[in-house]
Amino acid sequence: MRILVTGAAGFIGSTTALLKYSVASPAEEIIVVTEPGILHAMRKQAPGKTFIPAPPEANCACNECPFMRKNTLEKVYLSLRDLTPRVELDADLIARARKPIDRMLAASS
Repeated sequence: MRILVTGAAGFIGSTTALLKYSVASPAEEIIVVTEPGILHAMRKQAPGKTFIPAPPEANCACNECPFMRKNTLEKVYLSLRDLTPRVELDADLIARARKPIDRMLAASS
């Protein structure tokens, strides 16, 4: 069975928006479906609330991508400057991937 997370979510936003929402929300328990680094800030700014990471920390931790931590500003700069490594994607996939990014950017403005 597949569950569309965006359909089940009570709120979707940028990291800053998630933090603001978690503090302002009257909910006492909030399931957080993003990278786990934000949990510390949420617990610090809303100490009376319970923040539940998804997937749970005792599970696969697939929300913490070990490859993202390998990125540096220098590597991003070099890849933009040299246009390498190059990833080729199907135009249809690009169009479908752009939709959630555009929604996220619109929600954060």
